Amino acid sequence: MQTARDFLTPDALSMLQTIAEAGSFAAAARDMGMVPSALTYRVRQIEDALDVLLYDRSSRQAKLTAAGAELLREGARLLEEIDAVANRVKRVATGWEPQLTIAIDTVISKPVMMEMCDNFFSQSPPTRIRLREETLSGTLEALTTGQADLAIGVGADSARTAGVHSKPMGSISFVYAVAPHHPLAQAPEPLSDELIQKHRAVAVADSVQRGAGQTFGLLSGQDVFTVPTMHAKLDAQLRGLGGGNLPRCMADAYIQTGRLVVKKTERPQRNVPLHYAWRQTKTINQGRALQWWLSQLESETTRSALLDEHRSS
Repeated sequence: MQTARDFLTPDALSMLQTIAEAGSFAAAARDMGMVPSALTYRVRQIEDALDVLLYDRSSRQAKLTAAGAELLREGARLLEEIDAVANRVKRVATGWEPQLTIAIDTVISKPVMMEMCDNFFSQSPPTRIRLREETLSGTLEALTTGQADLAIGVGADSARTAGVHSKPMGSISFVYAVAPHHPLAQAPEPLSDELIQKHRAVAVADSVQRGAGQTFGLLSGQDVFTVPTMHAKLDAQLRGLGGGNLPRCMADAYIQTGRLVVKKTERPQRNVPLHYAWRQTKTINQGRALQWWLSQLESETTRSALLDEHRSS
């Protein structure tokens, strides 16, 4: 039994476009080298398959019904997509991946990542880019579980993970900071664990799906406000909702304007080395998109910008 799919072919959709452009069945038939009756019959087949009228027969002109106009709009879109798919398939055959997924830790600069994506797309590659935000050990997990092809901002443990190749990006230093109206802003330094424990901490949730994940700087019994990203943590601390350690590169602009106050603590401040990593085995060949991103990350200027430049221009 034939269905609408049997009649809504690219050839049929192209035929409907020709009728619309010609303005009448007779003119379209001439353009297509067909007799008008054959063209009319083919349109009738489509109408019968869809159980709708595509053209108003009361006029000599090829006047579309509302249903016909909708089919023409959608048909044009489908034909464009078919052409795009054909083009993508041809280009993928040259070594470009259909899609490249990049896991980015939330300490990585979003403006710089968007600039890199802009540079990548300017080449009109056939590869689609998918970005996913992760935090802490969830960034590496996205790579090792096959949910990402490249991870930017993973910890040093990536170098010890089987099937994963990584290179250093640089280090991020953390400072303990609070809003100027927070009770700890005027407290004598260095802040003791006992004093910090009495006040709410703002923590970033580890996006890892397996296991308990990582936590840093939290004290036993301390009230905790957990947020999904480092940017949300920064926002919460600017509002005085709690205290905690923030990447100096993200906090600096607010420290300079007085919206955050850095406090010395009895505990030494953390300095965290970060890497970028990708899966590499004997059976996995690098596609051209991954090669492009890895070549960009070879630049020390690019790596530094990804860690340091958090304010959009």
